[in-house]
Amino acid sequence: MTTYYEILEVSREASLEEIRTAYRRLALQYHPDKNPGDQVAEDRFKQISEAYQVMADPEKRQLYDLYGAAGLAGLDVSGFSGFEDIFNSFGEVFEDFFSFGRSRNRPDQPQPGADLRQPVVLTLEEAARGVNTSLTVERRVSCPSCGGSGGASGNQRQACSRCRGQGQVSQSQGGLKVFITCPDCQGAGASIPTPCSACQGAGVIKEEKQLQVRIPPGVDTGARLRLRGEGEAGTHGAPPGDLYLDVCVAPHPIFTRKRKDLYYRAQISFVEAALGTEVEVPTLTAPTRLAIPPGTQPGATLRIPGLGLPDLRGKSLGDLVVVVDLQTPTRLSEQQKQLLQEFLIMES
Repeated sequence: MTTYYEILEVSREASLEEIRTAYRRLALQYHPDKNPGDQVAEDRFKQISEAYQVMADPEKRQLYDLYGAAGLAGLDVSGFSGFEDIFNSFGEVFEDFFSFGRSRNRPDQPQPGADLRQPVVLTLEEAARGVNTSLTVERRVSCPSCGGSGGASGNQRQACSRCRGQGQVSQSQGGLKVFITCPDCQGAGASIPTPCSACQGAGVIKEEKQLQVRIPPGVDTGARLRLRGEGEAGTHGAPPGDLYLDVCVAPHPIFTRKRKDLYYRAQISFVEAALGTEVEVPTLTAPTRLAIPPGTQPGATLRIPGLGLPDLRGKSLGDLVVVVDLQTPTRLSEQQKQLLQEFLIMES
């Protein structure tokens, strides 16, 4: 005789989760909607449901392991009268997998408000020093006229008489009991005799709010700032969502940023590189002077400490890194050419 373990295609040591997974897989395979008019599939579907009825119950499973089918005598494991009986028994299994079951969340339960996201574009100078900026945020907030209830003054929400507040009603399709959105309340689970005129019964209205936000020094592209409670309103007293600001630092015409260091390319002639010189270097505030030592090679880097950007913790400053580029003259006088020729001869 085929055992329940064999019917579910699991080992005798299978865990409850493994049994549940096997039942879902087989039930989907032999589901009557997938096998219309197939009596073999229908019988198999009933067998695996009966096996699951025993295997999913620890006490029944223990009796079955000890005494076999005889140990279940007198218990209600004689099978199912039809598909509706199966779905009534295992609705929670099919709810997640087949979407035939009733939703577990009542439509009138409190739901937290949605989070909002908004980009913030800064210049490099603003990112370095931090900035106070003003933002306009459009969001849904609890209606002040009805306090979020959706009903006019003195009118309370009433449970829908058709679905009794569940937001769903059942109907039979091909021998299956399925749940659909209640056509009377459109899934809300309740109705309002006299809706609030300000929000048309929605309980929320749109508003634009001006926010003053402090962007801290040292932010970079990809940073995200969170403003708690500045998102959309929750329902039925649930808290509002949050507002997330996505920071983008615009490219700079002079500097290149690498974390908290700034890079600047200084152009000097090969004569200045050979003899040494002093150049003016721009910074995010005021220009500064930098000495180029004699014999500096192309691509050499010189650091000016503390003239970069701060880190977000405010504990240290980056450096300004000057990269030396050599300019080769394209127009030389005859005298300059003669001097270079003499230098070349001396070098060789």
